[in-house]
Amino acid sequence: MAAPEEPELSQAQTEKLLQFQDLTGLESMDQCRRTLEQHNWNIEAAVQDRLNEQEGVPSVFNPPPSRPLQVNTADHRVYSYIVSRPQPRGLLGWSYYLIMLPFRFTYYTLLDIFRFALRFIRPDPRGRVTDPVGDVVSFIHSFEEKYGRSHPVFYQGTYSQALNDAKRELRYLLVYLHGEDHQDTDEFCRSTLCTEEVIAFLNTRMLFWACSTSRPEGFRVSQALRENTYPFLAMIMLKDRKMTVVGRLEGLIQPEDFINQLTFIMDANQTHLMSERLEREERSQTQVLRQQQDEAYLASLRADQEKDRKKREEEEQRRQEEEKVRQSVLAEERRRRTLEEEKERKSECLPPEPPADDPESVKIVFKLPNDTRVERRFLFGQSLTVIYDFLFSLKETPEKFEIVTNFPRRVLPCLPTEEQPNPPTLKETGLSRSEVLFVQDLTDD
Repeated sequence: MAAPEEPELSQAQTEKLLQFQDLTGLESMDQCRRTLEQHNWNIEAAVQDRLNEQEGVPSVFNPPPSRPLQVNTADHRVYSYIVSRPQPRGLLGWSYYLIMLPFRFTYYTLLDIFRFALRFIRPDPRGRVTDPVGDVVSFIHSFEEKYGRSHPVFYQGTYSQALNDAKRELRYLLVYLHGEDHQDTDEFCRSTLCTEEVIAFLNTRMLFWACSTSRPEGFRVSQALRENTYPFLAMIMLKDRKMTVVGRLEGLIQPEDFINQLTFIMDANQTHLMSERLEREERSQTQVLRQQQDEAYLASLRADQEKDRKKREEEEQRRQEEEKVRQSVLAEERRRRTLEEEKERKSECLPPEPPADDPESVKIVFKLPNDTRVERRFLFGQSLTVIYDFLFSLKETPEKFEIVTNFPRRVLPCLPTEEQPNPPTLKETGLSRSEVLFVQDLTDD
């Protein structure tokens, strides 16, 4: 069975397809089309998804459900700094250490056995994250209740949101996992994390995200970062287009040492961050250049379309004018032909000219507007309409005219009117046996 043919693209979809290919540099038109179709032809979402795919992180537009956190923790070049607990000193210290050693060993062994057995009876509730933002906000409230409000600014969002913001802003992200049951947690929070120099350093140099491992969101991050002991901190940044752990600090660390270790990690990875920043600026400039080229192309296209529109309008106007002239010529031709037919009809309907010796005849000489003279005889009893029809049948006579006498000057009523439906006869008009009448042209009137 043949594969079903793909539906044809509309003009808008074709433009988006070409623009997406130009922005991403993909050569396969089918791949460009599939990507746009996955994003319902939203070109901004498709381009961002393609850029995220190149950088190895999930798209912020279509985040896949239940995917593991996209952080590279397998880099063997990660700087790790672990502060071990101080060894006992003196006879009294070693005596106390040796006495408590069996008890501590027994306690932690039984605790691990209990937790291991409990997993088979009741699954760990921390494994199911239902409200990650609520977990973070709840930790911040409990932290402030115990240690006060003087602390570094906590990122109030999920771990994934913190990663996305750090990536977008090209900043370092410091992750702190709070182990509530660990013996060094309380001292670290009071003596290191909440000191003024540490607060000022963290607030000005990086994003700071923290959560307790007793909460689902913190436990999930703990599973991803795989800490060994507490307090635990991880420095994360965009490196080689991936959010990567570049430093790990574990154990009870003092404020000055804490700042020095973070500064060392940042200095060691500054070149990667600058490289990412330069690459992003270059990509942004390329995108701006392409956008300017697209805008210039669209402006040129609109100008060409406007020229075509004006050209079509001019051609249509010229065609209408030519058609108007043609119709005017045809109308004038029809009018002229109708006039000629009317003249022929009037000429055929004229009564015969009476003989010269007829006592009832009248000899009339007509002087036409072109200075030509026409002579004809009529009968006294004939209507003035006969004179008018005779003149109308002549080719030299204008289309509209009137007949006037010279002295006294008067216009002869040759055509019927509402007051005089039957024009008078030559005798009633008072014409003599020999007259000279003038034909006046009324065409212009």
